[in-house]
Amino acid sequence: QVQLMESGGGLVQVGGLLRVSCTASGTSFSNPMIDSMRWFRQTPGSGRELVASLRHSGTTTYADSVKGRFTVSVDDAKNTMYLQMSSLRPDDTAVYLCNLKMYTSSNIWGQGTQVTVSS
Repeated sequence: QVQLMESGGGLVQVGGLLRVSCTASGTSFSNPMIDSMRWFRQTPGSGRELVASLRHSGTTTYADSVKGRFTVSVDDAKNTMYLQMSSLRPDDTAVYLCNLKMYTSSNIWGQGTQVTVSS
């Protein structure tokens, strides 16, 4: 059974740095059945927003609101995906969830980690 577990969330001040992690079990991020590896975020009363996406080709895409501030990466040796966040703003406050989009069209989700940016 494939599971994703996020960690690294917390409270950070405006302008600060934070890195959240997503560790996989039951699969590896190099699994060729993975279409894309993604980070979403969700706030109360809002839908999930796609923040960053990474494909095996190395192609990355970012939401306009985080371009130049967030970086998605994978460490295959640790079977972990990261989202490095910098220049954090109060509107970055959200639950951050990692996701695997499979070529079978199925999606695998983690439970999320809370990031709160304090002014």
